[in-house]
Amino acid sequence: MLRRLLLAALLAAGSAPWASPWIQGAAAQTACTPRVADAELVKPRTLVMSTNPTLPPMQFVDSQGTLRGMRFELGSEIARRLCLAPEHVRVEFAAMIPGLAARRWDMINTGMFYTEERAKLMPLVRYEQQAISVSVPRGNPRNVHRIEDLAGLTLGVEQGGFEFRRSQDLAKALEEKGLKPATIRPFDNFAVSFQALRAGQVDAAISIDSTAKEYDDRGDFTRAISGLFGTPINFGFRSKLLAESVAQVLTEMRKDGSLAALFDRYGVQGYDGPIQVVGPN
Repeated sequence: MLRRLLLAALLAAGSAPWASPWIQGAAAQTACTPRVADAELVKPRTLVMSTNPTLPPMQFVDSQGTLRGMRFELGSEIARRLCLAPEHVRVEFAAMIPGLAARRWDMINTGMFYTEERAKLMPLVRYEQQAISVSVPRGNPRNVHRIEDLAGLTLGVEQGGFEFRRSQDLAKALEEKGLKPATIRPFDNFAVSFQALRAGQVDAAISIDSTAKEYDDRGDFTRAISGLFGTPINFGFRSKLLAESVAQVLTEMRKDGSLAALFDRYGVQGYDGPIQVVGPN
């Protein structure tokens, strides 16, 4: 059943291009025994994770071309505790679920929001809590403070994900109130969306709270609205056995305090429910 559902997701994605062959990995570990069998992995003794590093400080590429951020650190630590070598593959979000079905990676590690639809497609493990923010040009020249202030504006957002759907919900809510509709403009990723905001091609950019705060703290953009549609963040998997192993590692990290320490360092709220696998049987 899981295989059929994942293949259906692959077909639904059509010919969506793979965004980039860029990979960042590490040598396989040899000092311990892997906690996951090679049969559950794309590559022996390796945890291959897809990421879209366009959301600082959670996942981004620094000026030297090195992948950084909280989710990169968390994924690498999970691999270490599983006695596997971490490998991070950069790809646009729209290709991640089809790529999981096609055995291009073992785990989606890109800050994917939990939805019931996704739980029907693949095993998920919730670990983080996030919400959505609206960023505007520095100084907030249009005085955006409420959802109603978005009426008539053009909003940039990454296509295909939770944020895109919620942006459409915002636009619908404005119309239902009899206000001028907002225009939703999708982009390949969040970085391009913020570039469009900087260039004046959109009036606001939609992203997660952590990223909007980071840009505000840098002085790049003003975070005008935050805390919208609070929802857990989860990892996605092809193998339920691997998902169970990762859930166990996260539970261990929660107990020893290392998970909370990592979240605190990045100002992130952890998921307060049980860390367990949800999704198709």
